[in-house]
Amino acid sequence: MNKIAVRILLILGIILVVAGIAFASYGIYKKATLDIPNPVATIEIEDYGTIKVELYPDKAPNTVANFIRLANRGFYNGTTFHRTMPNFVIQGGAKDGDTTASPLLADIYDLDEVLNNKKIFEEILEKYYDGEYTLDDDTVIDSYSDFKKYKKEFEKNNTDKSVNSEFEDFLDTKYNIKGEFVANGDNDNNIKHEKGVISMARSDYSTYGYIEEGYNSAGCQFFIMSTDNTQLDGLYAPFGKVIEGMDVVDKVANVEVYYRDEEVDENYEKPKDEDGNEILSDTPKNQPVIKSITVETYGVDYGAPETIVPFDLNSLFSNLYY
Repeated sequence: MNKIAVRILLILGIILVVAGIAFASYGIYKKATLDIPNPVATIEIEDYGTIKVELYPDKAPNTVANFIRLANRGFYNGTTFHRTMPNFVIQGGAKDGDTTASPLLADIYDLDEVLNNKKIFEEILEKYYDGEYTLDDDTVIDSYSDFKKYKKEFEKNNTDKSVNSEFEDFLDTKYNIKGEFVANGDNDNNIKHEKGVISMARSDYSTYGYIEEGYNSAGCQFFIMSTDNTQLDGLYAPFGKVIEGMDVVDKVANVEVYYRDEEVDENYEKPKDEDGNEILSDTPKNQPVIKSITVETYGVDYGAPETIVPFDLNSLFSNLYY
């Protein structure tokens, strides 16, 4: 091959390398500047209509991840709005109608997903089982490598069964998420509780001196503002806002309830449910049913949320006094 041909090939090679670098750089630039829409939740309410909510992962990323996981796995389907107030909020999403219950890890994880991921498996093992999970046959699993050994031996002796059957209770434990708001040390979430804003409900243990525990007690319940309320700003975790269907929010907010707090005086006898328990104020006589909640993520995987072990006030008091 003569020198001219070599030079031509060398020049072509340089051109191809430069073009490749330029193409790769353009790809990185395009990816970095691509305007991916925020996820949008569609809330279908039986007999009332549809509410669409734009979620804000840049303001409350973990709260959004949690809501998306629960919604797209069908957790909210069939739940209700159990608290409705025309000049405050509509609140819903309670698990099995129990407003005191937290969701389970099984509500945001598939068992296969956990058993095939060392990081998730060991995080759950350490956080929720103090590093040791005991099987029905009294075998103690204290690491992922320990689990892999057990799995290998199990599948060797049980060709017709999956090891999943031995870990079916592994995800049957409650979880909460950390509150993403100013009072809890998160200064990135500056969303105001204006009409249409969706925010996470949580418990309040401040009466007993446990403030932070209340801040970190959200799980699945949420509320949508039916009016502005600045008193909630910085104390709850807002994570989106209604973009369609505010009229539906208003209809739900105005459903007939058993009674309001202002109706209660010393002579008022609070109504009771079929089990003899007092019905809370602002409870609808016919609770609006959430037919489904689905979230369009536009191809983005927001992953599973970072979870925390729920604070158990009842167990604490039991241990202290009994």
